[in-house]
Amino acid sequence: MKKLIILAAGAAAISTPALAAPGDTSTAQGAATAEVVAPITLTHVSGAALNFGTFTTGTAGGAVVVDQSGAGTPSGDVTLLSGSVEAADAFDVTGDANRSFTIATTGGSVSNGTDSMTFTTSAPTNGTLGTAGTASFSVGGTLTVAGGESAGTYNGSYNVTVAYN
Repeated sequence: MKKLIILAAGAAAISTPALAAPGDTSTAQGAATAEVVAPITLTHVSGAALNFGTFTTGTAGGAVVVDQSGAGTPSGDVTLLSGSVEAADAFDVTGDANRSFTIATTGGSVSNGTDSMTFTTSAPTNGTLGTAGTASFSVGGTLTVAGGESAGTYNGSYNVTVAYN
């Protein structure tokens, strides 16, 4: 019986887990942060439009360029008529104050139902929201006139996208 007790005590000593000595572990608390910003919003200015003006064209065609300030310039066989009003389009941006953003525009086409003409757009590639969280920008473009288009009013659209940097 003495042998059995000694063996049991020896087995218990062997199977006892080792305890960590003081100083073998350390714990610290980390920090976490998050920031939510106001969503960026793009608004087309009411009544604004990229207006390539009123013009005549011969059979050779040409182009009408409207810069971002709204000034129009014809080229080739295109003549702007006296009193023609060209204009750049206008957009407002709202969002988180002092944040920068990118601007991307697509081209498009204008049509009168019978004929169409394509155009490219020109806009700043980026902007910065002011301290009030607002900014504005204009879009110009270049209308390609093939020549011989039928008379009439031509309408179309294009896309503008803004995104925070």
